[in-house]
Amino acid sequence: RHRGVKIIACPSCARQQFPVIDTVKKLEKSLEDIVTPLTVSIIGCVVNGPGEASMTEIGITGGGNNTHMIYIDGKKDHRIKNEELISYLSSLIRTKAEKIKDNK
Repeated sequence: RHRGVKIIACPSCARQQFPVIDTVKKLEKSLEDIVTPLTVSIIGCVVNGPGEASMTEIGITGGGNNTHMIYIDGKKDHRIKNEELISYLSSLIRTKAEKIKDNK
């Protein structure tokens, strides 16, 4: 049975626009208390990111000029700058987990 946040991430490559692996490690640590099943994609570029994000509840794809696209339920939602990326994503994921839990 799937519990908690499942993160799909890309490996490190030259196209990534933010530190994907560090972001994933920090998010995994900060979200380990969530038991609601939720899938998140953390992809560093716009080449593979949109496809992965289209299949997750929350997704982020790295973009140029430190601006990244946030996807909610597989659809483009808004852009975010690098500032406070970890805390922003953590808050967004927690909010989504609560909404999912409340709808059950």
